Amino acid sequence: MNMKETVQTQKKKISYQASSGIKLLIGVVFAVLVIFPLIRMLLYIDSKSLKKVIISASFFQAVNHSVFVALVATIITMIIAYFLAMCVERSGIRWKDMWNIVLVLPMLIPSISHGMGLIVLFGNNGLLVRLFNLNGNIYGKWGIVTGSVMYAFPVAFLMIKDILKYEDRSPYEAATVLGVSRWRQFTAITFPYLRKPLISVVFAVFTLVVTDYGVPLMVGGKYTTIPVLMYQDVIGQLDFSRGAVYGVVLLIPAVIAFTFDLLNKDRGNSAYVTRGFEPSTNKIFKIFSYLYCGLVSVCVLLPILSFILLGFARNYPIDLAFTTRNIEQAFNMNAGRYLMNSILIAVLVSISGVMISFITAYLTARMKSKASKFLHLIAITSAAIPGIVLGLSYVIVFKGSFIYGTIAILIMVNMIHFFASPYLMMYNSLSKINDNLESVGKTLGIGRLRMIKDIFIPQSAATLWEMAAYFFVNCMMTISAISFLATTANKPVALMINQFEAQTQLECAAVVSLAILLVNLLFKMLVYWMKKFLIGKKNINTEIVREGTT
Repeated sequence: MNMKETVQTQKKKISYQASSGIKLLIGVVFAVLVIFPLIRMLLYIDSKSLKKVIISASFFQAVNHSVFVALVATIITMIIAYFLAMCVERSGIRWKDMWNIVLVLPMLIPSISHGMGLIVLFGNNGLLVRLFNLNGNIYGKWGIVTGSVMYAFPVAFLMIKDILKYEDRSPYEAATVLGVSRWRQFTAITFPYLRKPLISVVFAVFTLVVTDYGVPLMVGGKYTTIPVLMYQDVIGQLDFSRGAVYGVVLLIPAVIAFTFDLLNKDRGNSAYVTRGFEPSTNKIFKIFSYLYCGLVSVCVLLPILSFILLGFARNYPIDLAFTTRNIEQAFNMNAGRYLMNSILIAVLVSISGVMISFITAYLTARMKSKASKFLHLIAITSAAIPGIVLGLSYVIVFKGSFIYGTIAILIMVNMIHFFASPYLMMYNSLSKINDNLESVGKTLGIGRLRMIKDIFIPQSAATLWEMAAYFFVNCMMTISAISFLATTANKPVALMINQFEAQTQLECAAVVSLAILLVNLLFKMLVYWMKKFLIGKKNINTEIVREGTT
């Protein structure tokens, strides 16, 4: 071995050690911000509080309530979302972009707003109750189920639509040529393809519903769930030990879902689609799709329209004359200041989250080593932790520290809470780029930083904007992870919805919900514009390098 080869070997060894060291450092930071708070929360539980919770009749009642509403809401959500995805993805209906926008609008407002929307529509003085002289009320278990379905079905719809989008048509064509019946095609081809992905969607929806406290807090009434008990004990009684017990209970379904998804990743044919499905020309299916999408869209838009009516009503429900007084009143009660808090938190989380997600994904996807698996696992662990549990664990760990009560802790908890999904977006994006690029760059004397700047960032620019949108929108509407950490100085605006509802100021609560929706829509429009007009113009040199190494 000559001197030049020895130097190159030494450089390669140093580079490998440096990258492994960086991976371990980032992994340790994530462990401190994710695992350590959970351990600290577990250690905070004392035998007295544990015994008090276990022997409490309200605890087992709340567990039964939580499981019941989560199961029923999950079943209804999966049915609605599956048929929606089939109608949008497989039928020949027009205006699919419009349907895709309208059907995901519930994802742009907090879950607590869905509960308030039900009150406005179906409460004792609800708009639809008065208009059609309906009997009964929305409060109780069926109100929670309804609100949970409204909150969860867009998530299931997007996940199922993505599954259907990448299904290969070739096996069905071969089966049709061989005379295989439709039912046999479903049992032999469709069901095996959908089984694992749909189970993952079921777990995701169940976890989303069972750990939410926004909807039950608004419309649950005396039908109490575990998250509401946790919220009441921590916020109302400052009993962190009992709150920690409830937190452990809420961790169980989330950890089961996370473990199943981790061990049963379906790597079927989604990356090797030979022929995608063409839109169906069946007229009956097309008419059904229009009617079904239209009906669901009406259900989605009704609460939003009720917010508009309520937000500009002089004195709901007595006087519905137009006024802007509610906006002035909400802003006089610091809604404007808290809205700026939310925007500031969302922007800073988006910037820092995208940067850290990209760096972490690059280290795990493009610089594989033994440390990569550890970093990858620790990076997606936060997906198994409900926001309300993460928020409580941060209270226990950071209470009394210099960052407690500041914007910084809200930025930190939001970034950790929402980190897993953007990280996986970038990880998958970078994994699809040709594996030989680094070798080509090394041969041409191009360093990693230059390749990141000129190749990887341009190639994954669309994903970067989607990651920013994910961080921003979720930070604007979340209430779970921040409810225990927010103070009057750093409070995000979403937390004012419950405050206004408790003070029977539904008009002001509607104004806040509309403000969150408007900000999120504007940001989503910005992301859409950036992707369409900036990212659409790909760098020619980057394409040449990518195609030349394929």
